[in-house]
Amino acid sequence: MSAPSIALLPNAVPMAVAPSTVMPVTAPPSPVDWPALVVEAAATTTGVLERAAGADWSRHPAGSDWTARATLDHLALGVLGYAGLLTARPTDRYITLFGSLDPAAPIPHCLEGLRIAATLLAATVRDTPSAVRAWHPWGDSDGPGFAAMAVVELLVHAWELAQAFGLGWQPPEHLAAPAVARLFPEAPTGHGHAGTLLWCTGRTALPGHPRRPAEGWQWDGRVR
Repeated sequence: MSAPSIALLPNAVPMAVAPSTVMPVTAPPSPVDWPALVVEAAATTTGVLERAAGADWSRHPAGSDWTARATLDHLALGVLGYAGLLTARPTDRYITLFGSLDPAAPIPHCLEGLRIAATLLAATVRDTPSAVRAWHPWGDSDGPGFAAMAVVELLVHAWELAQAFGLGWQPPEHLAAPAVARLFPEAPTGHGHAGTLLWCTGRTALPGHPRRPAEGWQWDGRVR
């Protein structure tokens, strides 16, 4: 008895039937809301430091030439300065506006000043066109780049101060991650984001990665 024939539709071509394969669906990464990140970093870090408002702010964090109080001045200068750079958009120099905190102000008022500076930077980043670049000694950068710089400054110096005051605080992972990705393309992988940020800025070691020299690191603010 002959084998049954397979009926084909007109012009049909026999095809091998392969098992069905379900491909995983990966959602595209969400864009970083840099203005919101700057505001959150300032709110988070100043909230932690307010716990030490009554401490001695003339002490020096480990390895720092600045007192704890002077560190707040540095943060105000830097965060507000980034807003100024994005506003003036110089190509070869720093701006002539220098922000500072009232030297007679109590610590809670100084921390308020940092939140003000962060809010001004956030508004500037939000309103700056994506094609804008401004000078920085570690690479001319755009709005997200300067926002990432502010996040790094706030998280790292707040960590130093928290260590000095025994507050036992670590930078939040979700704040450290985008800052590391934006400014430290050479960062090692496979570690927590907060630990990686502290390694990138010469504060701590990582397994298999000795601590960087205090003056031997810098970020890369260039747009990639």
